[in-house]
Amino acid sequence: MRSKNGAGGRVSFIQAARRRQIIAAAIETVTAVGYGQASLARIAEHADISKSVISYHFANKDDLLEQVVVQVIDDWAAFMKPYLDAETTSAGRLAAYIRSRIAYMRDNQTRLVAVAEIIVNHRAPDGKPVFAERDAVPVADLVATLRAGQQAGEFRAFDPIVLAMTITQAIDGALTYWAEHPGTDLAAYGDELVTLFGLATEKTRGKP
Repeated sequence: MRSKNGAGGRVSFIQAARRRQIIAAAIETVTAVGYGQASLARIAEHADISKSVISYHFANKDDLLEQVVVQVIDDWAAFMKPYLDAETTSAGRLAAYIRSRIAYMRDNQTRLVAVAEIIVNHRAPDGKPVFAERDAVPVADLVATLRAGQQAGEFRAFDPIVLAMTITQAIDGALTYWAEHPGTDLAAYGDELVTLFGLATEKTRGKP
């Protein structure tokens, strides 16, 4: 975070609040007009500030949109953490993982639609997706939960990477389906996924 002086906590607090305001405006602008049309000028207009204010806090549009993704993913992980930490079994953590991810979706649709737009469209100068590695982090955490369940004898033998990717795609699909069918009961959707993947990981009696 930039700071023009060392005035301490109040300046930092004001700057942090301004950055949150700009990030919120960027999210709403990307959702409204799409990634390609979300210029700094449009974001500034939406936030009712000058473009120079954005330039003070962010190096450029790429920096701002990258910070949108970073903040939302970090917030999502922070939201899920207490639900995961409350579970003492891998089966419980798997259920909490699914339900808490979907609960965050329910309360943050606009943010996640914007993040999906940015992740799909944002490219480095060489053309590679900027967020390819970061987007894999939640999958790695889920793989670890599935492996722990196998090692503890809770889950049957399966490829944890394949199943983790399948679970992630199923959860992410809920956001797309919900956008197209706003009346969808996301809690029930999540419960159905918990049942489905509970059966998929279940250790059949007498078999490994």
